[in-house]
Amino acid sequence: MARPRSARAHTDVLDAAQTLFAERGIDTTSMDAIAAASGVSKATIYKHWPDKDALCLEVMVRLHGREGPLPEIDTGDLRQDLLTSLGHRPPERYTDLRERILPHFMAYASRNPDFAQAWRARALSSPRIQLQHILERAMSRGLLPSTMNVDIAMALLMGPSLYGWILKSLDARTLPEGVHILAIDAFLRTYAEPAMPTTPRVARSRDRRASRAAPG
Repeated sequence: MARPRSARAHTDVLDAAQTLFAERGIDTTSMDAIAAASGVSKATIYKHWPDKDALCLEVMVRLHGREGPLPEIDTGDLRQDLLTSLGHRPPERYTDLRERILPHFMAYASRNPDFAQAWRARALSSPRIQLQHILERAMSRGLLPSTMNVDIAMALLMGPSLYGWILKSLDARTLPEGVHILAIDAFLRTYAEPAMPTTPRVARSRDRRASRAAPG
């Protein structure tokens, strides 16, 4: 079945905009150029996006696979929940476009703080909230210490991926594949294992050691 005309126009504009942004940069790409490349009138484009910043934000969200609100994750296994949340991979079909647009995007965002703030809110807010819910639920279930600072926990878990993005953007180096798995396992060893209830067998063993060590 054919897509509705408005949906087809929306997609055509996104396709044209991301190609032009990658080739020419964001500043030098006009809405007139996007209209000409997409075959969609400027009047129609402005029905979908109020300005070029809004269009650029949707292009970036699309290239990173972050369209729509993120679902709640609750598999019943804390490690699997964290792996699912932190293991997001942008669509491979957009890899080349992402790499070509990134320098233009960073330059544009540095000159337009309102745009940069809108991008952070759009791209980072949902993953952060999703991860926060996973951690708070684990705390309520006794899988993590009730006194744990959630902000510090999220910094520990999200930090390696954010650093990897910075490293790649600065000098094209990358962190090892699966670094988020190493971060998750280190986090769980630090926080989850001490929070787990002591089994009676372990407790008895500790009591015996304490009894032998006590002065007689």
